[in-house]
Amino acid sequence: MVKKNNNIDILFDSDLIRENIKDITKNKKLKTEELRNSVLVLLKTVILNSKKESEKYLFSHGSGTRCARSFSSFQDEIIKIINDFAIFCIHKSQNPKKNERIAFVAVGGYGRGTLAPYSDIDLLFLYPDKLTPWGENIIEFTLYMLWDLGFKVGHATRNVDQSIHHAKSDFTIRTSILEARFIWGDEELFNRLIDKFNTEIVAKTADEFIEMKLIERDKRHEVFGSSRYLIEPNIKESKGGLRDLHTLFWIGKYLYRQDKRIDLIEKGLLTKNESRRFEKAEDFLWAIRCHLHFIANRDDELLSFDRQPALAIRLGYSERPGQKHVERFMKHYFLIAKEVGDLTRIVCSVLEENSIKKEPVFKRMLETFNIKKESKNLNNGFSIEKNRLRVESHLVFKNDPINLIKLFHIADTHNVLLSPELVQNISRSLYLINRDLIKNKEANKLFLEILTSPRDPESILRKMNETGVLGKFIPEFGKIVCMTQFNLYHQYTVDEHLLRTTGFVSDMKNNKLKDPHPISNSLIKKMDNLKILYVAAFLHDIAKGGKQDHSIKGAVIANQICKRFGMNQNEIEIVSWLIKNHLVMSDMAQKRDLYDQKTISDFVNIVENTEKLRYLLALTVADIMAVGPTVWNGWKNGLLITLYQHTEIKINESNSLYKNQREKILIAKELFMRSVGNWGKEKINKYINRFNESYWISNSLEIQLEHASLVNNTYNKKFPVNISSKINANNTSTQITLIAPDYPNLLSTLAGACSLSDANIVDAHIETTTDGLAIDTIFINRDFGENDENRRAKKIANTIEKSLKGKLSLEKDIALKKNTWKVHAAFDVKTNVIVTNELSNHSTVIEVEGRDRSGLLYDITKILQKANINIKSAHIATFGERAIDVFYVCNLFGDRINSKEKRKRIEYMIRNMLEANNS
Repeated sequence: MVKKNNNIDILFDSDLIRENIKDITKNKKLKTEELRNSVLVLLKTVILNSKKESEKYLFSHGSGTRCARSFSSFQDEIIKIINDFAIFCIHKSQNPKKNERIAFVAVGGYGRGTLAPYSDIDLLFLYPDKLTPWGENIIEFTLYMLWDLGFKVGHATRNVDQSIHHAKSDFTIRTSILEARFIWGDEELFNRLIDKFNTEIVAKTADEFIEMKLIERDKRHEVFGSSRYLIEPNIKESKGGLRDLHTLFWIGKYLYRQDKRIDLIEKGLLTKNESRRFEKAEDFLWAIRCHLHFIANRDDELLSFDRQPALAIRLGYSERPGQKHVERFMKHYFLIAKEVGDLTRIVCSVLEENSIKKEPVFKRMLETFNIKKESKNLNNGFSIEKNRLRVESHLVFKNDPINLIKLFHIADTHNVLLSPELVQNISRSLYLINRDLIKNKEANKLFLEILTSPRDPESILRKMNETGVLGKFIPEFGKIVCMTQFNLYHQYTVDEHLLRTTGFVSDMKNNKLKDPHPISNSLIKKMDNLKILYVAAFLHDIAKGGKQDHSIKGAVIANQICKRFGMNQNEIEIVSWLIKNHLVMSDMAQKRDLYDQKTISDFVNIVENTEKLRYLLALTVADIMAVGPTVWNGWKNGLLITLYQHTEIKINESNSLYKNQREKILIAKELFMRSVGNWGKEKINKYINRFNESYWISNSLEIQLEHASLVNNTYNKKFPVNISSKINANNTSTQITLIAPDYPNLLSTLAGACSLSDANIVDAHIETTTDGLAIDTIFINRDFGENDENRRAKKIANTIEKSLKGKLSLEKDIALKKNTWKVHAAFDVKTNVIVTNELSNHSTVIEVEGRDRSGLLYDITKILQKANINIKSAHIATFGERAIDVFYVCNLFGDRINSKEKRKRIEYMIRNMLEANNS
């Protein structure tokens, strides 16, 4: 039963435990070690029961701060009991000397009086001048008892002078003493330490301490992620987490030596409302942290995907239309992280305003724009002083609410920061953003100029978002603020993704994108109206989180918003079209055969003209880049360039000098004949006739010549198999080509060999000559440097050769590897299989969607092999935990699978395999 004492939940009756220990010590027959073991057994039971009681009580009251305080109090009592047991029962001092004194001091987070269930505890054992043998015995006994009870203990043993000496040179020690709290023992010793710490260190080093704490904070954010919207945050260390709140408290306490937030209100560091926000944010974060520890039964601070659903249930979140319970929980988390960011800016701005700290540190802390050295009155209710935009009257927004938009336009134009009183004034004036302002022509004109700014629109929009203005002025945007998507693919919240997409469009325009990318300066110059691209980038995911397809619904919403922006009908139609189709180009590039004429024809029917094609390419690139830092790569770049070029040719075909299909094939053959070398006419003609006509226009001349060399060399080998590998020119994929008789399981052998080497296949092309020779080419993601990548390619080649010679059982090895594969069980991945003749005039297309895992491609190709299906090409795409594998196939006679029943049977077999592996 949990009791209360001074507003702290008491997890066990310490008086009763002391009585129990007293009863144990009455047994004079027990030796010292037996006494110790008996007390250990008793305390282990107390600890186990107390943790169970605490978890149960956390569910009932829901307060994370209460839980953390109760655990800190619980830990205090355990230490006191152990200390008393050591002093009065184990190491009695018959004639206590003056220097036989010890103070047990909690430092670090434990000193703050809050502790998560499985957190480390940090202790300072404080002694007078010299540590006596008695003191050593007490400290050693206490530590071993704590360790044997399962606690992780960080500790230091020092006298007062040593503690002060170390604190002067070590900021970690200085911070730990700043939070020091007396637990047990000689309190006078503790008071001496604190008095000396305040007079010799704190009083003289406020500026130095604050600067170091902010530098430390910046470095921590670099390690744990510079965005507070990363979707697997560390509850303690990530941006917007508990450590950021602690940093604010450390700064306030160091400056004012106040122990409570209410004291910081009196000092003007926080208002009453801000203090309440601080308390609310801290309580929520502590609740998550305590639940995390209980779920893991250990110290765990990572809000990992596999923990998030359980946390959502524990914290009482339920599903809503279009949003999973876990997505609602994570949205709340990110709103709190945003709140922590707001409080951070406010506190540091107030400190800067009071001239407590140097400007450069606060420029970092406020996370905003480069400073311009100017000071002037702008004659419109605003002025610039000390590189900050200020308001001349607190009525500037009430008198004219348009100023809530205008201020950001001014900040962008003059490249200045927002002053602290301006930030607070904005927060208090958000209620002025009403329907009239949302529809106001001047306000919308100003916003559109901000969005399309030639400087840094992403930073200004982020500042608008952080102050709450963006979500109020564009209510549709407000709905997706801090919204998460529970998958491995999207690495940021929806609002952050939209801001980043806009930023990449700006980088395209200003030629700041890093290679490789397909958006050249010349292509940007061909886009007549970049306003269309900026608006589409900013709004493309505006409808996320609803029941309806977000692309379709987003186009409708964009239509309405564009009208408010004052855009003309042509601009509105293109923006709406771009949002409706913003996923199409990526899907086509990654899931379709770009050398199949129907792919290009279908895409041309969607884009219609080169103007839309260019806009869509730019939007697609920016969208993929904004998903996360590792999502864009040279392989995707190459696919999009190929699709763009083929489509542009097709669009312009009727008005150009491009030859028809037959002429293209003849030209390709002529080029090959001139380039192949001294083969002789008869040999060349015989070689050319071995290939289907489509081969000559679906492969570059370079690849054709590579194939010719490999095929020629194959005949000189005992075992008629030739395998080659090379790193592609774009340096992002390794190409492996296999020349062999057309065995029925060639591609599955390739897939299996890659699976065993942890190589991720991204594309595959299969050619079969008329006389039964297979030329299978796969492309794998490059994961290593050139030497290691070549070694892996050789390993794959050896595995393929051993398998084809019957010296290796791929199936057995892959089965073993599957057992070690960590499935992303936290995610619900829909299983979908489509077998259709609608996407190609020459092939049946099989699209397989399911949970990504080791050996998936191998399993699919084995099924197709057993069904006597030939694979012409395979296109492998992975979106986080979701794999989408597309195969262009035919029957044994080279025709499409026209039997509806056979297509259904193939679908059933693949679906069965996927679902069996998901269970």
